[in-house]
Amino acid sequence: MPDDSSMPAPSAGTSQSEVKWRRVVDASTRWPIIAFVVSGTFWLVAGSLLALIASFKFQFPDWWTHQAWLTFGRVRPAHLNTMIYGWISMAGVGVSSWLWARLLKTKLRGRGLLLLSAALWNVGVLVGTIGILAGYSRAIEWVEMPYVAFAFIVPAMGLLVVSFVRTLWHRHARHLYISVWYLGAAILWGPLLVIAILLPIYSGVPEATANWWYAHNILGLWITPPGLAAAYYLIPKVIGRPVHSYHLSYLGFWTLALFYNWAGVHHLVGGPAPQWVATVSIVFSAMMIIPVIVVAVNHHLTVVGHFKKLKYSPTLRFVVFGAMSYTAVSLQGSLQSFRYWQEVTHFTHYTIAHSHLGVYAFATMIAFGAIYYIMPRVTNWEWGSKRLVSLHFWTTGLGIGAYVTALTIGGVIQGLQLLDPDVAFLTIVEDTKPWLVVRSVSGTLMTVGHLVFAYLLAKIVVQSGERPDGPTYFHPVPAGTFDHVGGDGARSVPSGPAGEESAR
Repeated sequence: MPDDSSMPAPSAGTSQSEVKWRRVVDASTRWPIIAFVVSGTFWLVAGSLLALIASFKFQFPDWWTHQAWLTFGRVRPAHLNTMIYGWISMAGVGVSSWLWARLLKTKLRGRGLLLLSAALWNVGVLVGTIGILAGYSRAIEWVEMPYVAFAFIVPAMGLLVVSFVRTLWHRHARHLYISVWYLGAAILWGPLLVIAILLPIYSGVPEATANWWYAHNILGLWITPPGLAAAYYLIPKVIGRPVHSYHLSYLGFWTLALFYNWAGVHHLVGGPAPQWVATVSIVFSAMMIIPVIVVAVNHHLTVVGHFKKLKYSPTLRFVVFGAMSYTAVSLQGSLQSFRYWQEVTHFTHYTIAHSHLGVYAFATMIAFGAIYYIMPRVTNWEWGSKRLVSLHFWTTGLGIGAYVTALTIGGVIQGLQLLDPDVAFLTIVEDTKPWLVVRSVSGTLMTVGHLVFAYLLAKIVVQSGERPDGPTYFHPVPAGTFDHVGGDGARSVPSGPAGEESAR
């Protein structure tokens, strides 16, 4: 593989030059992306099984009660941490690595460092998960894993920073597209957040305040930026038109950076935290409406006139689903911060619905869509079955839709009943049970989708079976729909004796 330093930077309008650059860039990202995406998918499946155990305990409370490591108090935080630090963080790093190299038009530097990072990351999540199940959980939500787990994860994040900075230093792109801004910010914010919450300087009320500052920001400043970066890249790329407004994209980025950092303490409304701290958090939570609306308008106006392509493209369908969920969960978060609504929803299943709307319906669905786009380009292979891809979408899409709807409605009813002194607590428990049954059924549906996705991923990584002929679409595509350079589904396909790639 030729070194990119020996190749002239691609100029506008020279599609063959662009194709050669993409071949070099994509090949350079192959093993780091496979390492992170495959590892993340392993933790997705493991975390899903832990989630099912926790959920079914609402229907069968005496199930597996004699094994301490399978009690709800251990399984639930183990599920949460495997999903946050195992699945969505590792998948996000894989997606980010590919986007970073592609958008900077240069080979990914520090590939050995990234492979070492993936190894350390896996060890950290494994040690942390075992530690929680063994009873060594820390009483800080989203950071329940024992300290020793982060002794592996923090250095892994440091190696990631080194690789990304080296790649940025050798970039051939003069203009930094908005996705680069989001990814670069996340790479800086993420390690600082983790290090800050691990400092042994908190106790009492300050510890609770730091906890929710961290828990909210790890979602908004570590998990959210790669999701938005992928959406900003993939939506225009697949449909074949530029993003609607660069000015709106920058406004969305800077307002997210300015407002989100202050929003987490609204989870302590009514708690022992100083009221002025909670009030400031509420104000900035409300201000988050600005970046959310800006991003929603920008994405929607980019897709306008091209919605029919969702019928064919797996990538576009997953990513648009995630982008719409980002708008929903963010507006819901702003509403949830207000004191009058907190009185109803606090300590109810409504909060569980809200967190899944963010981490799953938004971030995870966009990660799925991005992986469907990226893997054919780094493996030079195609997804094996459009039916299984479709099954993956519908099981996860319907699953999370039913999950969020049931727990949102059930949570509001639960909250209103808790505020009514004439309603017996046992009545509230009985009335909540049907919604928890929907939770278990929905979780089972999503887990089926995860197993299907893991199977498809394994097949494309090992290039199992006969080489698929052409890209994977849900339905036959009319001629010209995705013919633009960079369009959906364009893995490398031989076009002649020289084996030149099609433009993608």
